[in-house]
Amino acid sequence: MENRSEVAEFILLGLTSDPDLQVPLFITFLIIYIITLAGNLGMILLILLDSHLHTPMYFFLGNLSLVDFCYSSAVTPKVMTGLLVGDKAISHNACAAQMFCFAAFAGVENYLLAVMAYDRYVAVCKPLHYTTTMTTSVCTCLVVGSYMTGFLNASIHVADTFSLSFCKSNVVHHFFCDVPAVMVLSCSDRHASELVLLYLGIVHIFFALLVIWISYIFIFMTILKMHSGAGHRKAVSTCASHFTAVFIFYGAVIFMYLQPSSSHSMDTDKIASVFYSIVIPMLNPVVYSLRNKEVKNAFTKIYLTSKRS
Repeated sequence: MENRSEVAEFILLGLTSDPDLQVPLFITFLIIYIITLAGNLGMILLILLDSHLHTPMYFFLGNLSLVDFCYSSAVTPKVMTGLLVGDKAISHNACAAQMFCFAAFAGVENYLLAVMAYDRYVAVCKPLHYTTTMTTSVCTCLVVGSYMTGFLNASIHVADTFSLSFCKSNVVHHFFCDVPAVMVLSCSDRHASELVLLYLGIVHIFFALLVIWISYIFIFMTILKMHSGAGHRKAVSTCASHFTAVFIFYGAVIFMYLQPSSSHSMDTDKIASVFYSIVIPMLNPVVYSLRNKEVKNAFTKIYLTSKRS
């Protein structure tokens, strides 16, 4: 049988080779990662401890925080290790594992964003039917379906990528094992694999975007009919926060994956990847939750309780 992978390990070039930037970048990513851990794990803990947050919206927020923590942790620690000690080597199996974890949880986030948009549609447009529509079983099925779809999609991409032969360069022009960056190193014909990456990306990303846009079209139509100024402002604020996160996430993902390989610039891809792999997981707790009065009240209550005890 043909040896499908002659390369034993890969070398991640990282973000920069300038030694003067290594320590500042390490400090920057360390601060971002600490904020990411504190924000997302704190949000999960807060939702678990406060019974007032045991609602569909916060159930989805808790899963979003878990996903952000997981896919940030798949990338950021290795990046910081490379910046601090210069360890840029990653084994073949570790590269495949990192690629799978990142692709899986990023895929789950893709669908969770759509699920959250649908949840807001029901809450704003059909408030009287919210409790009967967004039942525990429905919410569980939506979240489980998001995980299953994300993990299945990642399995296809990783299996497809590592079925190729790597017998030439092992230098990955990226700071983590992303599918396009590793696939370009293959010495076998990768045209079919690139089409799989492109078409599956189109299906998953645009299906989620379609759900988001349809949901928010109905939300905006409902907002325009509102006579209450307070309700109008609250709905607009919720939509603005969600659109900010959606724009950043999908803008970076579409830029990265939905363009021909000939148009890829690795340096530009690195910048886009920093946003959706490292920065977005830090921003999501702020965008979705920390501006929410219910979350602030829950945090204050738990803080005062712990202070008294």
